[in-house]
Amino acid sequence: MNEQEIINAAFEDLMNSLRKETTEENRQLIREAFQLANEAHKGVKRKSGVPYILHPIAVAKIASVEIGLGTKSVMAALLHDVVEDANYTIEDISMLFGPKIASLVDGLTKISGVMGMNTTKQAENFRKIILTIADDVRVILLKIADRLHNMRTLDSLPEHKRVKIAGETLFIYAPLAHRIGLYAIKSELEDLSLKHENPDEYALLQGRVQRYRYDNMDFVQRFISPIRERLIENGYKFEIVTRTKSVYSVWSRMQRENITFDEILDILSVRVIFDPKDDQPEKWQCWHIYSLVTDLYSPRQESIRDWISVPKSNGYEALHVTVMRPGGGWIEIQVRTTRMDDIDEKGLAAQWKYRKEDADPISELDKWLINIKEMLERTDSGALELLDDFKLNLFAKEIQVFTPKGDKKTLPKGATVLDFAYEIHTELGNACIGAKVNHVLEPVSHVLHDGDQVEVLTSDTQVPHGDWINFIVTAKAKHHIMATFRKERKEQIRKGMVIFENLLSKTDNTPTQELLNRVLLHLKLGEKDDLYLGLFKQQISTEEVRKALKRKSKNKLMHYWKLQFFKSDKERTSSNGQTANTGNNKETEQNDDIPNVIIAPDCNPIPGDDVVALKIDEGKIIVHKRKCPEAIRLMASHGDRIVPVKWVSYKVVSFLAAIRLSGIDTIGIVSEITRVISKENNVNMRSVHFDTKDGIFDGIIYLYIQNTADLTSLMTRIASLNGVEKVIRVENIEAGEFSSRK
Repeated sequence: MNEQEIINAAFEDLMNSLRKETTEENRQLIREAFQLANEAHKGVKRKSGVPYILHPIAVAKIASVEIGLGTKSVMAALLHDVVEDANYTIEDISMLFGPKIASLVDGLTKISGVMGMNTTKQAENFRKIILTIADDVRVILLKIADRLHNMRTLDSLPEHKRVKIAGETLFIYAPLAHRIGLYAIKSELEDLSLKHENPDEYALLQGRVQRYRYDNMDFVQRFISPIRERLIENGYKFEIVTRTKSVYSVWSRMQRENITFDEILDILSVRVIFDPKDDQPEKWQCWHIYSLVTDLYSPRQESIRDWISVPKSNGYEALHVTVMRPGGGWIEIQVRTTRMDDIDEKGLAAQWKYRKEDADPISELDKWLINIKEMLERTDSGALELLDDFKLNLFAKEIQVFTPKGDKKTLPKGATVLDFAYEIHTELGNACIGAKVNHVLEPVSHVLHDGDQVEVLTSDTQVPHGDWINFIVTAKAKHHIMATFRKERKEQIRKGMVIFENLLSKTDNTPTQELLNRVLLHLKLGEKDDLYLGLFKQQISTEEVRKALKRKSKNKLMHYWKLQFFKSDKERTSSNGQTANTGNNKETEQNDDIPNVIIAPDCNPIPGDDVVALKIDEGKIIVHKRKCPEAIRLMASHGDRIVPVKWVSYKVVSFLAAIRLSGIDTIGIVSEITRVISKENNVNMRSVHFDTKDGIFDGIIYLYIQNTADLTSLMTRIASLNGVEKVIRVENIEAGEFSSRK
């Protein structure tokens, strides 16, 4: 087929996927939108070489099939790049297709200018994106569809662009999809991000998850068979499907809990999806099916999750329970109606579809959108602070708490009495002195739990305290407290800066950015304001600063290895006026001694780790592990600063690493472990610390190693010893830990 035949076939596939109720009049409008977009993008190709128009067609199909949007959204998806890439204006779109389509296209165009493929200041402009949600949430649904297709076709871009887009997707778009209720899309975005940020780990885990599913399918079918018989006996129309955790979900849990793949017990789950009977309430039928399942298999009581009585704020409804399977081991059962399953897959669009006339016009999701708009309309928050606050509001697990009159409030897990007070009203938060939680007096810092009933206590003499910021978790409370102290904080920072400058003059140092960076790095501080505040409050002593000033700024570690940096397309072009034509389309720089490179102290990467570099002040570059949370945050907010980098070679020198291990405390186990270590040629022990309790040992060993390959080999040998149950690498080593265990 020629190009136009491929385009026509893709468009006909889109038309065949539209909702059945789409009228012929609406189908004609979609055809007209396609004709305009096809003409506007004629001759334009994507990086992969395919016609550009295939992208908006694919986005429109995702919007229709995977999100469940209607005619206007499909038309906007087809037209979403026309204004940016062709000689059309929003006014032209309005004249041809009406103001609503023009409004959607305009919203998508504004977002693309902020979070598009070539964005350079995501955090600074992020406010524009989410403000669009409150105007018409379909804009962000379409942008998620656009991002999903870009992620599916990311392979054609160079590595540094893939890493930037993947980091941005993982930090913002996946949580946003989750919050709006698009669970399937959220999972795919996370998996695709992991695939491009950590390709080796993704490939390994993907294979293990697939093998686990294949190896357990016979068992699952035997497990399902009695459930199927009971449901048929009780007259239910249903389907039973099995699902495995996403690769990213497995990976993130392994990272978060420091556990192995084999220690994750709920990789497989079973979902019962049924058509409810007309003569009985949905909720009653879900609990009836639950009782049928638990008649067959014993439930784990603490695992019951009732999101039918109290749905999640993103609209999710289901009944979860974990039961003991034959032969031992747990498996999760999810019970839901076809309506609930549709909402889980298509999120907000499905909620609109099923919303009842007598339903509360303001849902929990509507309230969240209102709160987000209020947060983003504040002009006194810094860009990164704003991004962090929004992220907190996106992905936090939730609890439901109640006022004395029984009104329900949704708060993030970990919220305190003070968060609750500010959630009700600013003045109530400012005057809060404590609360009666379930009729028991508790302080403002008391952490609330699901189902608590809270009566806030106030005093006319109470004012906000600076230490409140240390235990509140909601962005709303944080904003109001910070607003109170922002003026005071500025004055403290000014006085702290004077202290620092006086110290410099006494030590005959000239104030420079390099000198300031050296002090911040030595004290492990992120911002200069942290230094000034610490000096003013005497949390940082002048003696500590003097020591930092005496340290040499040169990064001695960089003598011991070689890093290879990759120039971006823009840099290659600007360096000689034309794009360099190398064998792999990459121009590289190599240097054995790069004094401007800093190894991030929070994640401490060593040769062999997957790393990413980011430009910081004064032309310096900081190297993080790719999976470091701070690196992901920075890549999402400052994607233009990413510098692709990899280890090329290193000299024989040792780096400090730590492993944690546990197992059964048998006689001689510690001697056996240390004997294995002593036999390794390239590994030396710095310190060993073991604790035992009730026949179980837990230990941490600090080692000097040359690279990750040596460390992995050693961990494998230790794990093979009888009695050793777990061996893991301690990823983030605090300097204080070393001194305490010498």
